[in-house]
Amino acid sequence: MRVVVYTDGSSRGNPGPGGYGAILMTEKGHKKHLSEGFRKTTNNRMELLSVIKALEALKRPCDVLIFSDSKYVVDAVEKGWVFGWAKKGFAKKKNPDLWRRYLNVAQRHKVKFEWVKGHNGNEYNEKCDRLAVSAATRENLPPDEGYENEDEQAGFFTAD
Repeated sequence: MRVVVYTDGSSRGNPGPGGYGAILMTEKGHKKHLSEGFRKTTNNRMELLSVIKALEALKRPCDVLIFSDSKYVVDAVEKGWVFGWAKKGFAKKKNPDLWRRYLNVAQRHKVKFEWVKGHNGNEYNEKCDRLAVSAATRENLPPDEGYENEDEQAGFFTAD
């Protein structure tokens, strides 16, 4: 089965409250919208999490074409950088928890990325942006555990 996915992430402050939005569409015309917000995160984390959540929503292996306005995500995968980062244990790289999660879920599918210019009138990119922004502005947002735990660990030791 072929699935087309549009994704976007948002952060109101960087870091700050953030959210993601994703729209999945099958060749048979089925659509699914996904969104979720977090109290403290970054834009790049939400861009990547939108892709992960979309792939995790697929019940069986698929050919997946993902449209994203995130050069961070698209280039990391399409240019193969993430595979080099993985070989080096993601040393000195941001968001290793999410990149590991992406690599794990992506191996079940045939994934291809295409970059789209954000805020440029693309109907589904704009819808994903609205989903992400709306999710970031909800009340009582949960923590982005990967970000907040990393943030806490970074501040655990005093500088020499």
